[in-house]
Amino acid sequence: MQSPIPTTETWRIGVDIGGTFTDLVLSGTRSGLQVFKTPSTPDDPARGVFNALSKAAAALGTSEPALLAACSHFVHGTTIATNTVLEGKGAKTGLLVTEGFRDSLEIRRGLRDNVWDQRSPWPPVLVPRHLRLPVRERTLKTGAIETAVCLSDLAPAIERFRAAKVEAVAVAFINSFLNPENERVAARHLAEALPDCFISVSADLAAVIGEYERTSTAVVNATIAPRVLPYMRDLDAKLRQMGLPGRLLLIQSNGGAVSVERVAERPVSLLLSGPAAGVGALAFYAEANALDDLITMEIGGTSCDVMMMQRGQVAETSRLDIAGYPALTPSVEINTVGTGGGTVAEVDGGGMLRVGPEGAGADPGPASYGLGGERPTVTDAQLLLGRLHPGSYADGSMTLDAGLARDAIRRHVAEPLGLGVEEAAIGMIRLADQNVLHALEQISSEKGARPADFTLVPCGGAGALHGAAVARLLGCRRVFIPKLAGVFCAFGMCNSDIRHDAIQSVIADLSTLTIADIEKVNEARALELREALLDAGFEPDDILRETIAHLRYRGQQWTVSVPFDPEVATTEDLRARFEARFTEIYGYAQPEGVVELVSLQLVLRGRFPPVVLDPQPETAALPEPASRRRVWVDAGHGFQDLPIYGSGTLLPGASLMGPAIVEEETTTILVGARDRLSVDANGNYLIVVSESGGLLE
Repeated sequence: MQSPIPTTETWRIGVDIGGTFTDLVLSGTRSGLQVFKTPSTPDDPARGVFNALSKAAAALGTSEPALLAACSHFVHGTTIATNTVLEGKGAKTGLLVTEGFRDSLEIRRGLRDNVWDQRSPWPPVLVPRHLRLPVRERTLKTGAIETAVCLSDLAPAIERFRAAKVEAVAVAFINSFLNPENERVAARHLAEALPDCFISVSADLAAVIGEYERTSTAVVNATIAPRVLPYMRDLDAKLRQMGLPGRLLLIQSNGGAVSVERVAERPVSLLLSGPAAGVGALAFYAEANALDDLITMEIGGTSCDVMMMQRGQVAETSRLDIAGYPALTPSVEINTVGTGGGTVAEVDGGGMLRVGPEGAGADPGPASYGLGGERPTVTDAQLLLGRLHPGSYADGSMTLDAGLARDAIRRHVAEPLGLGVEEAAIGMIRLADQNVLHALEQISSEKGARPADFTLVPCGGAGALHGAAVARLLGCRRVFIPKLAGVFCAFGMCNSDIRHDAIQSVIADLSTLTIADIEKVNEARALELREALLDAGFEPDDILRETIAHLRYRGQQWTVSVPFDPEVATTEDLRARFEARFTEIYGYAQPEGVVELVSLQLVLRGRFPPVVLDPQPETAALPEPASRRRVWVDAGHGFQDLPIYGSGTLLPGASLMGPAIVEEETTTILVGARDRLSVDANGNYLIVVSESGGLLE
């Protein structure tokens, strides 16, 4: 147990619920960083939060109420919204639409990610047809209301919703992005008649052109709200009852935090709540280490989340697609594949080895956990190949059994393929590396970026075991591994700002506009969002504003996002930036083409003081390894007797040549053959990757 915390200490707390572990990071003004991990509790996620809080308080020699009382910001990331959609467990939802548009939600766009695959079924429609009800109303393409909402149509729709016992209703009328009045009239009547229902208004969520996407957004928002809001409000209330002086903050898909009250209006913004917190961590490490071009691969228990920062800016998108359901909400651009430590390996009916996307989850978890899991996972393969040591992990909250791992791989992979057990484990690892590689290529080289110009940041509990090998495949020469890699997102929550977004369709020829015209579109929303931040206690100097134009060439469907400063920019600047970015992505520009402004996005941030770490003095000394063990390095070097360095033994300034293993507090690092590892002043690791590291010479 550590000594009791100083009475003058103030903490920020970040809590991230993952598929296997719930991570808690304490960032203190006087006591630095503290890290705690407890097993996740999928049946009751809040229990995992309180278990982690209890563990932190005990380790610091204090009580949970005392710890919370000293907390300035409690920031939480939750996957409940995403899981609700993925698992098809959303609330029973009704939908009000303009007469004649009852089936738009089911017709969709007709576009497929794979144009050659016309047979895979679409995901089930979230609202069945008997609950998609039309009403007479009409807003013209000019924004003028031609027909007000017909109340005689609205009354029977309300009765049908009441009889069906719907929990939420979405309202999505044609052209409402130009004038939301009819939607709001209908929403007021619904709220009066169905007071226990959550009402979702499409124009209030995404005032942008695109009837199907806007309707889908309203429906997704309605579907998840009755599942997400009770959890958030209950957790917020319990924390405040225990002593938290402020309100619970939640990470949105845009990487910024928001209060429970604010997000209650639009829970759709929580769809990537957990992994999006990596933006805060990435921003911290980029600034602290003067790195502008980074690609993260966060590998946890169930998945790998990939994110790119280019020229100091994390890639963002205004549209998410979760399980085939589009949602228009500002989001960090994250590419996710089902490859994590708990990803299951199997031999399919055609005799081919597959790794993922199915995972073993926190319960029962990998076979080596000894909790009843029988199928082999990536963690079991790493253990069998010596990269992980058998025995206790995460302060004794789990134990890895090599015998159970060997037996699972033998029965489910090695024997069906006619391979030795270690050969089968090697195949599992190489397939996992390829899965991660494809995700990285999709977010980098397929978008016009050159991976060799980037530094790869492997994080999550399992990322550093794959980092050097995947970097070599991708063409990255530098790998940066944070000391807190295993709690990357929880740490990012401690370094996140409050963020509010607003987006509005414009649809105009850019050459006919001035910056003053553009600013008029944003004027009212800018004042509203600024007031919200001032009311939250931010000083004017702590409020940052960003404006983003979504532009396209006339006739094209997809837009390119261009940030600009309205105080100094001109529309000519916007066109030049658009064409430069367009060329970067697609390889050409159209100098004579008409550029259209499709929509404007306004971002206001309330900036918290950054997390500060005290750098340590450097030393050139390399300690003796804590132990040695037999480890499979790569295809070129096979099994070797490697030095094993324990957590905290490699001090700032230390350097070594691989192959080697470093067992950090929250992750395990595999240094490849001929790779050079060094430690910076904050205890983070940099690996310079050898091009020939995986090859025999």
